[in-house]
Amino acid sequence: VDVNKATQAELESVKGIGPDIAGKILDERKKGSFKDWADLVNRVVGLGAALSAYDASTCGLTVDHASLKGAPPNAAMAALISVRRRTN
Repeated sequence: VDVNKATQAELESVKGIGPDIAGKILDERKKGSFKDWADLVNRVVGLGAALSAYDASTCGLTVDHASLKGAPPNAAMAALISVRRRTN
């Protein structure tokens, strides 16, 4: 789900993003596209408090189709990493 293109419903489909944060994202996006993850976190007040950028990225949120550096690119990848950690 790309933060620069997603609808309210699409943003809310990302685990941990509810109507309030989705609305804040859309309001800030009206001022201009998000350049990168740092720009997103700096402009959307409450994103860090409600849901970390790492968690949002792991659950499928992207900025210009890019995952947060160091975070698994989606929930499926996060689940795979979690399984591998438990078995090693």
